[in-house]
Formats: sequence, structure tokens, C-alpha cells
Amino acid sequence: MSCKNNGLIERLLECEKELEQRKADLRTWTDSLKELSEIKDAFGKGNLDGKTILDIGTDCVKPLYIALKFKPDKIIGIDEDLSYSYASDLEQKSKLFTDTTIRLYDCSLFNNETLNRIIKKERIPKKRFDFVLVSKTLHHLRTARCVAKERDEEHECLETEKCCIYGFEEQKIFKKLFELGKRVIIYEFFDPSETDNDKIRGRGGYFTTKEWKEIFKYLSRNYRVEFVRPKKFHLNKETLNKIESILRKVDDICFYVEEQDVKDTKKERKLKNE
Repeated sequence: MSCKNNGLIERLLECEKELEQRKADLRTWTDSLKELSEIKDAFGKGNLDGKTILDIGTDCVKPLYIALKFKPDKIIGIDEDLSYSYASDLEQKSKLFTDTTIRLYDCSLFNNETLNRIIKKERIPKKRFDFVLVSKTLHHLRTARCVAKERDEEHECLETEKCCIYGFEEQKIFKKLFELGKRVIIYEFFDPSETDNDKIRGRGGYFTTKEWKEIFKYLSRNYRVEFVRPKKFHLNKETLNKIESILRKVDDICFYVEEQDVKDTKKERKLKNE
């Protein structure tokens, strides 16, 4: 085969790779628009004048959509692998469309030093955001020991931990999230039968129904939880018992979590004791 033909084949392969990247970028934009349509009610009604939002595991696109829809004062997006090719352009050119300040940082939720530096630099009031958005990222916040062995007796933990799945420590994670914001909005896709291809080491792996039940059990005891998808309802003792049947019918859920005030806490305790 001639050098000319080799060069043509290499060019075609490069074009194919570039086309796939363009398709992936387009999917990110369309998926983000769909997700926002399902998340929007968790922010409440009207615009968000003067409010701040932390977008954990940002896709870089959703902050722009949120800025155009709700007009908050500032949106900070963080991701520990900010590899989106358009991130820098979006951050800069968003100024042409919205007064909302959008900043995107390569930073992990678990990197306290860098995260604190970002919050200080952005002058977030009282170092706490009004909203923390965790969109399709909660399952990536796994930190406990590998649970893959419990699911497969033949599993072996390799040094790379590529096939491992860490457990999820809901108490630790939500404590961290509430140190950062007043209302935590969770949007999650889940399907234990599918592979989570973008997980890092043991982090990732979609939640099982059992894990969701444990998460909601903990949240219902310690926080105020309001569902917006698949339907609007308050999580309490009665609805907690229906969670499993709800999860069987949908692939995406959205809910927000807030700290309970004293009155709500007393009311919840009274209901639980009845």
C-alpha cells in the first residue's frame, strides 16, 4: 500500500474520531437541556436574583442553561476532570448572553484545600452557596470500602481498582454537601444492570435499590426531603415505604434536601412515635 493511501487512511481515522467527539459534545448539550427540564422545579419558582449555585461534577453546559433560565448571581462548576473542549469558551462567551457569573474549575469535591481557595476567591457569602447541584454525580461520591465482593464472590480487588465499587457513606457525604450549601439538589440516573463507564477507580457504579433505600432512610431521619420527579411528594415514614416500588418504575429521579428547622424536627419525631 502506498504512502499516499496510508496518509489518506490516517486522515479518515482522524476525521472519524473528531466526528465522534462532535456527536458526544452535541449529546451533552441536548442531555443537559432535558435534565434541566426535570430539575428546574427543585430551584423553586421565579428567578434567583442574588443567589449562588455550586454545580458538582459539572458538564459545563447546564450552568449556562440555568443562568439563562433563573438568572442567579453566580454559578461555580467543579469537576475533577474538566476535559470538555468548550469549557473555557463557554465560561468567557456566556458573558454575551447573561449577567450571571459562570466559573468552571478543575477540582474534586474531596480536595478541601483547592475548593476552599475557590470559594474564597469567588467571595461566596459565609462560604456557603444557596444551592448545591449534584446532577448524575452522587454515585461518583463513593468513598467506603469495595462492595463488589458482596455482589460477585469471584471479584478480586486489583491494584488499579478498575473493577471495584466503593460503598456509599451517606452520612459523611451529605454532611460535606451541607457544609457547602443550604439546599442540595440531587438528580440521578440509575440502572444497576448498566456499566458506569466514566467511573474513577472504585468511584462510580450506579446505586442499587438497596443502596437507595439506605440513603433515603438516613435522609428522612435527618433532613427535609422533597421529591420533584417522578412526582412531587414529601419523604416521610409513609412515602419511605413506597420508595422501592417508585424506583422500579423510573430511571431518573430528582429531589432536594434541606436542613430541618426546629418545628419540622419536632413534628417529624412526633409522627414517627405515633
